[in-house]
Amino acid sequence: MTVTYASVDELLRSARGGLDRISPRDAHARVAAGAIIVDIRPAWQRELDGEIPGSVVVERNHLEWRLHPRSGANLAVATEGQEWIVVCTEGYTSSLAAAALVSLGLPARDIVGGIHAWRAEGLPVVAGPTPVEHRVPEPS
Repeated sequence: MTVTYASVDELLRSARGGLDRISPRDAHARVAAGAIIVDIRPAWQRELDGEIPGSVVVERNHLEWRLHPRSGANLAVATEGQEWIVVCTEGYTSSLAAAALVSLGLPARDIVGGIHAWRAEGLPVVAGPTPVEHRVPEPS
């Protein structure tokens, strides 16, 4: 059965209905406990707004294949039970992406407000862009 939505806002509300969305501070704490932030923004946005140290860059069009541990095209860090925290610029696209991961049975959530909220909280950001499918280096 195909579900259709009257608007993008309706699609977004539906996607967020099944998500545990978290604040930047909560995301930062979850990373300390083993979660990995996945940055789905294109290079030009990562260059403009910076990147979160330690995050993995996977642009949106490859996300499900790179993060599902049994896809055959997964990254080495995509292991069973790995918690993913998706980030975009303002927290819209990340909600749709995290919902797609949840629909595949992966533990995923997104950051309310995206990288803009992360920066506003004074959390660490480094200059980008990091190559796709690499981890963002920690500041030296």
